[in-house]
Amino acid sequence: MRMHLHAAAASSLVLIATTAIPAASQDLTRMEGLGSLTFPNSGAPAAQNDFMRGVLLLHSFEYDHAAEAFRKAQEIDPDFAMAYWGETMTYTHPLWNQKDTDAALAALARYAPTKEERAAKAPTERERRYLSAVDVLYGQGAKAALDTLYSIEMGKLTAAYPDDFEAKAFYSLSLMGLSQGNRNVPTYVEAGAMALALFQTNSDHPGAAHYTIHAFDDPTHAILAMPAAQAYGPMAPDAAHAQHMTTHIFLARGMWDDVVAANIRADAVTDRNLAARDLPPTSCGHYNEWLMYGYQQQGRYGDAETLLMNCFAQARDERLPASRRQAAERSYAYMRSLNLADTRAWDGTPATSEIDVSDSPTVVQLMQAWGSGVTALQRGDRSNAEKYYTFIKETGRNVEAEWESPYVPVWQGTLNALLLAEAGDAEAALLAAKGAADYEASLPVDFGPPIAFKPARELEGEILLSQGHVEDALMAFEMALARTPNRILSLAGYAAAAAAAGREADAATAYRELAELLTGADVEMPEARQAKTFIASRSKRTGG
Repeated sequence: MRMHLHAAAASSLVLIATTAIPAASQDLTRMEGLGSLTFPNSGAPAAQNDFMRGVLLLHSFEYDHAAEAFRKAQEIDPDFAMAYWGETMTYTHPLWNQKDTDAALAALARYAPTKEERAAKAPTERERRYLSAVDVLYGQGAKAALDTLYSIEMGKLTAAYPDDFEAKAFYSLSLMGLSQGNRNVPTYVEAGAMALALFQTNSDHPGAAHYTIHAFDDPTHAILAMPAAQAYGPMAPDAAHAQHMTTHIFLARGMWDDVVAANIRADAVTDRNLAARDLPPTSCGHYNEWLMYGYQQQGRYGDAETLLMNCFAQARDERLPASRRQAAERSYAYMRSLNLADTRAWDGTPATSEIDVSDSPTVVQLMQAWGSGVTALQRGDRSNAEKYYTFIKETGRNVEAEWESPYVPVWQGTLNALLLAEAGDAEAALLAAKGAADYEASLPVDFGPPIAFKPARELEGEILLSQGHVEDALMAFEMALARTPNRILSLAGYAAAAAAAGREADAATAYRELAELLTGADVEMPEARQAKTFIASRSKRTGG
């Protein structure tokens, strides 16, 4: 049941990507652990090492370290125009929909107080255009409008200097930033075609690999970014984000061993950087969220729980700076519900380990409430389950505009479906699950572990299967797998539905894949037992 891009679509995108890109300059600057680039500029020779390091780090979204490198280049050469440009670029995070205008303008002001003076001071027309572009980016007005104007400026820059590899890379990134943290597929495909062509020109360039991955990190397009994903980690071993970023493609293709290995590497780099600042390692955060989910898809529930409970301890550690502790609280609330949705360990330690999120953003409170509500229901405490459901329903109406906010109706819908199913109202439960699934399908595809915790289409399939609607269940699980390839519970549901529908060959294929994915499982999951039983029984009947 691995989902693949149709060959025709893949071929057309590759054809788009391989046109109109000049050959790479032979004058490459390579830095061990970060990759290579060609970026001519007028800065002093003594400042080049720090500048190039900053640009390479910038391409890997190591923003703080990149800013440090650019400031070192400025110290060596106070008139280094592109070093100030580089620092300003660390204050915009297009794919995270973040921008710190004040910090960027302060950096530009150190070069020259006004945009007119900066334009007059810039030593070349090309560098003047780079500075002009960021003056537009950090101008006055709505962020979306400024992002659009900036992208237009970068498009003009690439047209004026068609051999400027870096301009094309940053133009590609600017296109993906136009949708303000969401995925606009046609724009992402355009950006991805440009980044892929750059990667084919210089497969050691972190931006080319990184932006290719971001553009194609959904199940439909992920196959196009496989070469970039396989190259990016080894290319930039000193960039934690580079190690993690490869898993945007691995997860989109259900490659759980690779998801786990890459995020372990990302954590190692992160912890090394934290240790250099005399800070303790982290068990929370983005990389650990993906790592825990990868463990769960391998059936390594013990490792997943260890990671989760280490995050729990961190979220309650009052010795941590407030900002880091609050980030840990958010991460734990998400990880806990994600863990419970997969492991279904209603009597386990995570099930009874809530944290105080009363001072956290509303969306964090809602994330924790979903896991607590499902746990209460499964433990026979319907009264509390209904209280959590009511909290999600009522509080979710005024939730802040956060990355997870669009999923509040999914959390509400899936918990409602479970409550209705437990009450014996099969028809209403199915309607609630289908409504949540249809709404979830209208959202951009997650480029990571399910923000829904329990994918609603998977739940719909489970309810259909329990009611004996095997063909409809089979279709629901197929749709779930299209969105989350090789997800264990969706694959198990598909296999069970195929077997119930008499599609023995399809069931056997799915069960064999399920057994393979769970080879290293540390628990005897019901799904693994079902796979082994079916495979053994079929082998006896068919003699092989």
